[in-house]
Amino acid sequence: MANAATGAPNNRAAEFRRITLLLALAALVCLPWADLEITQLSPGAELGRLLAGALSPDFFATEYLMEAIATTLAFALQGIALAAVTGLLLSLLYRYRPIRVMAALLRSVHELFWALLFLQLFGLSSLTGVLALWIPYTGIFTKVYGEILEEVDPAAELALPHDHSLGNAVSRLLYARLPLAWPHIRHYTKYRLECGLRSSVVLGFVGLPTLGYHLETAFRQGLYGEAAALLYLFYLIIATMKWWCRAALLPLYLAVALWYLPPLAQINGELILQFLTQDIVPAPLKSGGELWPWFLRLWQGQILPGLTDTLLLSQMALLLTALLTLAWFPLRSHWFFSRPSRALGQLFLIITRSTPEFVLAFVGLLVFGPSLLPALLALGIHNGAIIGHLVGGFAQGLRLRPDDTPAGYSRAGLYFYQVLPRVYPQLITWLLYRWEIIQRETAILGVLGITTLGFYIDSAFEEFRFDRAMVLIGAAALLNVAVDAVARALRARLQQGDRLARRDA
Repeated sequence: MANAATGAPNNRAAEFRRITLLLALAALVCLPWADLEITQLSPGAELGRLLAGALSPDFFATEYLMEAIATTLAFALQGIALAAVTGLLLSLLYRYRPIRVMAALLRSVHELFWALLFLQLFGLSSLTGVLALWIPYTGIFTKVYGEILEEVDPAAELALPHDHSLGNAVSRLLYARLPLAWPHIRHYTKYRLECGLRSSVVLGFVGLPTLGYHLETAFRQGLYGEAAALLYLFYLIIATMKWWCRAALLPLYLAVALWYLPPLAQINGELILQFLTQDIVPAPLKSGGELWPWFLRLWQGQILPGLTDTLLLSQMALLLTALLTLAWFPLRSHWFFSRPSRALGQLFLIITRSTPEFVLAFVGLLVFGPSLLPALLALGIHNGAIIGHLVGGFAQGLRLRPDDTPAGYSRAGLYFYQVLPRVYPQLITWLLYRWEIIQRETAILGVLGITTLGFYIDSAFEEFRFDRAMVLIGAAALLNVAVDAVARALRARLQQGDRLARRDA
């Protein structure tokens, strides 16, 4: 029972309402300033051609299809395996601020931006693809593994003898903390491998020979049957992960990936040295000019417009993600649908969460034309499906009292009065976790021509103005770090409310 003096549960509910209102207001304030215009003259006709292609996939049109699938898998396996190992090692030091800052900076730069950087050094090589995945995912794994290790039950560790020797510290890790954390680490790593597969596909949009390369070619040429076939094969890979992605088989897969596509490149030391000491140095510093006017022009012409559209888009996408999650999570729940209907709902969620935002935005540009609308829909649909899948799984495990079962309520009543209040705190928590990821994805959608920071970054690379590109990437990274800090502060407030509620219950 709640403490009458503190009213902790009521305060907790009020905290969730305040954060929900804050996020909703931020998105609604952005809405009038966003360019959501449909510029395609006949979006219905283009959508009809896309649907026709989806109903008649051409599995024999793409040359080197098996090679593209193998390359996609090889990049993902190598990049995620390296990141998991380095992330686990760094997570042991996550309590130290420099490690936390380094992890935040590594993950704040999207893998597509890392790929654009490494393309200048190593070209279209396998090393470029592996490094582009390894570095940002190392930052992600460091953070998540570190938090998992920090949150394990300390009772087992406290039972062991304590001294300051290295051997004792290793023993406490191996015999007390790691066994408790390992199931969560293994589950999260498998999830990140799925994310790595999506990222590997997206690398094809900058020229690396993954499935994304052939997808972009098919879409640009209007070969929608071929594009549908490529997407269906990718969905099949994702949907069958629970059968082929077994821990005992992963070392074999990794060995095959290293044999098939070793992470090699032709290293040109002079080129690398020039890039690091000349190309990325701001132009005024090389010519003896003034740095501030150069930066001010870059700020007014590219950084500020890019930051503005990136923030507008990400905040609106966060709200759309929440709304679609509310609509879609019942698709996975036995409280609302029978087993056959849930199977169809699960298939829908698999397809929408497995399709990278980059691909969804690319398709949206074909249908609606260039504006923020395709990117908004892509981010909302993809992330809404991910959180909807998670919230639906959480709802599956709910235990309602006998008088709260569906027999006592209409379906709408059960949703609004019984299930939603129980899953809503978890929904908001997951939404805040996804906020940083949505922000990162928003920036890279500019590579497609949408005027976020990625648009100006991609243009700088195309013009070989690498000094500008580095400053713009830095701006995107700082924005992501700021959003992550705000999201983390909001989660901390909610967690504090949870602790008060449990204490006073």
